[in-house]
Amino acid sequence: MPYDHRKSLAPTLALLGCALGCVALAGCGGAADNASGVPDATSSSPAPRASAAPSGPAEATGTTGSTGSGDDAPGRLPLAGRTVVVDPGHNPGNFRHSKEINQKVDIGTARKECDTTGTSTNAGYTEAAFTLDVSHRLRDLLKGLGAKVVLTHDADRPFGPCIDERARTGNAARADAVVSVHADGSATGNRGFHVILPARVDSGGADTARIVGPSRALGEDIATHFARATHTSPSNYIGSGTGLDVRDDLGGLNLSTVPKVFVECGNMRDPKDAALLTDAAWRQKAAQGLADGIRTYLEG
Repeated sequence: MPYDHRKSLAPTLALLGCALGCVALAGCGGAADNASGVPDATSSSPAPRASAAPSGPAEATGTTGSTGSGDDAPGRLPLAGRTVVVDPGHNPGNFRHSKEINQKVDIGTARKECDTTGTSTNAGYTEAAFTLDVSHRLRDLLKGLGAKVVLTHDADRPFGPCIDERARTGNAARADAVVSVHADGSATGNRGFHVILPARVDSGGADTARIVGPSRALGEDIATHFARATHTSPSNYIGSGTGLDVRDDLGGLNLSTVPKVFVECGNMRDPKDAALLTDAAWRQKAAQGLADGIRTYLEG
């Protein structure tokens, strides 16, 4: 669920062109349990901006073997020279720091809590554990394609970062793309993934005019490839079957100056979705779908 969550419950059955099965992903909304262990873990766009690494957040660069098709130019990986910021939703330690994460920050259109605990499955597998695991897998795939990868956090701090700091990390990196990884906490029966896109906002310190179009292109590419890789369908309760949802109440999007989306990989409160989200093999497919979508966007 996004740090500054708003739950929408307008059920709509959805089919995306490439959706193959029912698996759900929605906007993080439920209260989280305190468990934070991670189950078995395996490991159309605008001209790119120049990349510059910010100080502080965990960062990984690499030139390991490409996961792309074999038609890349010899000696050059397809995402070489590109910077991608991966934002694992929430922090496993947030539930121990309710006072700190409840402090409000400016998101341009309003003031909202620094962060939230996130949701969890009924069995106690937390969203924070899920997002960190998928983010690690995504980082490794992107590194294999030659990208420079920056994480907004790596569970290397007691709580946070706050939603405004998460946005600043992507901005400071001058990222070509930012993807915030989440899972929803909606009602049982609500299934499927969705991608949250920034609305047009011009208020306070927020101005998304330059990123609305590129972010939509990024979100569409991710939705297509996520469905293909995971064999799951777009949300049946958000996005009217498109797998896309536009919001103006998320500080991580409002304050971004680079293309950014949130991805709700499934609904942790639905037993069928939860079975997927807790499966390591499926999480690898989720990371692959995200990586494929990012690559398509950056190569477009």
